[in-house]
Amino acid sequence: MELKDYREQLDQIDDQLTALFKRRMETVRQVADYKKEHNTPVLAASRERDILYRVTGACGEELQEYTKILYMTLLELSRDYQENRLSTGESRLCRDILAAAEGGGAFPSRAVVACQGAEGAYSQLACGKMFPLPQIMYCSRFDGVFRAVETGMCRYGILPIENSSAGSVTEVYDLMEKYNCKIVRSLKLKVEHCLLARPGVTLAAVKEVVAHEQALNQCGEFLKNQGVKVTVFDNNARAAQYVAESGRTDVAAIASAGCAGLYGLEVLSDRVANTDHNYTRFICISKELEIYEGANRITFVASASHRPGSLYSLIAKFATRGLNICKLESRPIPGKDFEFRFYFDVEASVLSPDTQTVLSQLEKEPFFTFLGAYSEVF
Repeated sequence: MELKDYREQLDQIDDQLTALFKRRMETVRQVADYKKEHNTPVLAASRERDILYRVTGACGEELQEYTKILYMTLLELSRDYQENRLSTGESRLCRDILAAAEGGGAFPSRAVVACQGAEGAYSQLACGKMFPLPQIMYCSRFDGVFRAVETGMCRYGILPIENSSAGSVTEVYDLMEKYNCKIVRSLKLKVEHCLLARPGVTLAAVKEVVAHEQALNQCGEFLKNQGVKVTVFDNNARAAQYVAESGRTDVAAIASAGCAGLYGLEVLSDRVANTDHNYTRFICISKELEIYEGANRITFVASASHRPGSLYSLIAKFATRGLNICKLESRPIPGKDFEFRFYFDVEASVLSPDTQTVLSQLEKEPFFTFLGAYSEVF
């Protein structure tokens, strides 16, 4: 037989599969209507386990894993179809989202904004790119930014959430869990670390380098080669301020070049990062749900139950609708042994019917929190 003959066979089989799929989904529709009438939950875990056991056993060892994946997908589609049939209309979350989007308009150019650190901090640079006319209140710690927003002292807060080389800022993720704030915008900022010291100090004289933990990680190779002591500060700009006020000639700070001019320091080296491609993503948070023009990304946190395929089930809701999950971050649940919540960033518009359908389904999960719809700027 030629290749075209095999392909013709496959086409015939696909036609049969399509007809059987339509027949199966018609039966699923009838099951959904029965469950709606009798107030029965969509998920029947024991029934799904029985199906997987039966079909994987019938296909032989070589095809067992492929059969499992095929039927897990099929069962997920069946649940999704049932949930749509059982839906009672627009969810409360979707109503809140649409109301926020209708009242959003253009992103504000001026606002009172909380930033962690001091003048010259990267969060201040990010703030200036988001807001042309900000009034900035500086906080010593990340949780201070959250408190300033939650209490109404500031309308917005700027926080780093991840770095292209050092990874996620886990403290901020954990604080998102603690405080009831929403993301209204994000920014990808190119970070250019410099080594700063008092005038006249040479690189050879430096025995200690001070900076935020993230900056120290991002410049780890340079610091290892220098063989210096490293000391963690809560913020790079504060580290630069400390060096300027200390009077010491054996200490330097990692910070932006702008901090040199602000605090009367000199740049000993402007190539201290592990890579030239060093970006930090900042988020802007607010107390209320605010959705502005051009919002094309959503963030939410959800937990997956302890059963095989539960995380896959969450992901599949987006995959089957062509929605791209651009980040997935897991964080441990406090007080629980090896149980996790998952932060999702998804490229999607909240005005899309597909997005609204998925969010309506997720709202029924045991734990789900919508954290915002926003656009990312550069």
